[in-house]
Amino acid sequence: MQEGKRQKQVSVLLQQELSDIFQRMGLSIVDGGMISITTVKVTPDLLEARIHLSFFQVKDPAALMKKVADKGREIKKELAARVKHQLRRIPDLQFFVDDTLEHAFKMEELFRKINAERPPDNPSQS
Repeated sequence: MQEGKRQKQVSVLLQQELSDIFQRMGLSIVDGGMISITTVKVTPDLLEARIHLSFFQVKDPAALMKKVADKGREIKKELAARVKHQLRRIPDLQFFVDDTLEHAFKMEELFRKINAERPPDNPSQS
């Protein structure tokens, strides 16, 4: 199903505000690793937001997700204070791990291995 105009507007607003909140709360850089908000998807009724987090050089992503989930109420309260004039109801926040970057690194490594195993091309004689 295609996302509506209002859904997109709310998603962009939430992503900007949440990124700022994460920086202010000290959640964007943890233990030498970084957390970034890759996407925010909002349901058509605007009551639920699915936030996808990407981790870079994080030793224990599961522990960090637990830390973010534990601070969920605090994050939602801060978000409500920022967007209360733009939204009637603040959506419920659900956090998910976005592993597309990790998947891309694995694919890149596979391509390197394939290219290393391939015999060198012989230039054709004319």
